[in-house]
Amino acid sequence: MTMTVSRREALALSAGAVAVLAFGSARPAFAKNDSDDLIKAFTGGKTPTKGKVRLDLPDIAENGNTVPLAFSVESPMTDASHVTDVLIVADGNPRAGVATFHFSPRSGVAEAATRIRLAETQNVIAVAKMNDGSLFMDTRQVKVTIGGCGG
Repeated sequence: MTMTVSRREALALSAGAVAVLAFGSARPAFAKNDSDDLIKAFTGGKTPTKGKVRLDLPDIAENGNTVPLAFSVESPMTDASHVTDVLIVADGNPRAGVATFHFSPRSGVAEAATRIRLAETQNVIAVAKMNDGSLFMDTRQVKVTIGGCGG
């Protein structure tokens, strides 16, 4: 018995086979997030000291899609002593890097406010880099009732 397959049927079968191979066994990839690597890269492997940085976040976020965040860093913001960068990391998000803020003595103050997304209850970490290379940090845990990163 001979079976004939039209060109159209062959193309449809090929497309179906490719789709099964590409998506049939696909599962979400939940790799460990990159929070530790981001902090190490930002600090050059040094350990930040607790202090000088103040994170302001709610203890409970009813909706992780829009969580208010503010921070400030104690610094005279002069040429001799100022904050150069602040890294914000959310250690429970699929991608931990939230934002990096850049400052100079002309900034006047080292502070900012924004809204961030949090996937689940997690720690939010702020690491400040000073012009002399010193590093300071603060950490706050935020309890999230409805996740904001598809979680």
